[in-house]
Amino acid sequence: MSLKLDGVGLVHANGNRAINAASCEITKGERVAIIGPSGAGKTTLLRLIAAALRPTSGSLKVLDQDPWRLHGFALRRLRSRIGMVHQAPPIPPRQRVVTAVLAGRLGQWPVWKGLVSLFYPMDSGGARQMLARMEIADKLFERCDQLSGGQLQRVGVARVLYQQPELILTDEPVSAVDPALSDRVVGELNREAMTRGVTLVASLHAVDLALHWFPRVIGVRNGEIAFDLPPVKVTDGMLKELYASESEIVPTQDNRPLAVQPPGLRRKPLCS
Repeated sequence: MSLKLDGVGLVHANGNRAINAASCEITKGERVAIIGPSGAGKTTLLRLIAAALRPTSGSLKVLDQDPWRLHGFALRRLRSRIGMVHQAPPIPPRQRVVTAVLAGRLGQWPVWKGLVSLFYPMDSGGARQMLARMEIADKLFERCDQLSGGQLQRVGVARVLYQQPELILTDEPVSAVDPALSDRVVGELNREAMTRGVTLVASLHAVDLALHWFPRVIGVRNGEIAFDLPPVKVTDGMLKELYASESEIVPTQDNRPLAVQPPGLRRKPLCS
């Protein structure tokens, strides 16, 4: 077992309930997409799994450990085994791209190596290889504040690929990337997970990407899990109900209405 949530809830200090009694199990090597409208709780759910937020109720196991029974080095070690791709990568604007990518290994390197790498990149070839998978190898020595939003998101993905974590979490990793590149980036994340046999959990705005690339789709609405199904069992009605609070249009890569076909006619994931 890689992840287990048992009745997990989170209530913020202001009394707002973000997650309500969420329960699911994700085994090692599974690839799972999380979809749902804005404000549904997708990001909060990922932050709970990443051991960045502590649940206020229920129990949580990440990589077969309860994060909140760990302290000091043990908790830092667990977090170093988790790779998180943020929608807005927390990268210093004046930092060079090569340094941002190599930072993926800071939790694994000794302190001296991390400090040296800030001034003299220790593995520029490895960073270039990950950036090439994102089609931005030519940006290796540029400053991050010279990149577009979509390029910066791809740097964030490259950093996690370089990290080689046991658990990959992504929060809207391609929201600023054009449709063709979005498909490429999500495909690379899936290939990475499959090649190394690690778990991938991705929150995605574009439902068509979730249905195409992931063997399991979890719908979240109002802080609760609305459904947890393989894509071929996710119906038009389920998607319309999930996004009813936003609009009748289910979000896709290019913001066009999703033409939801009968489940048996949907294209299969390219890397199932």
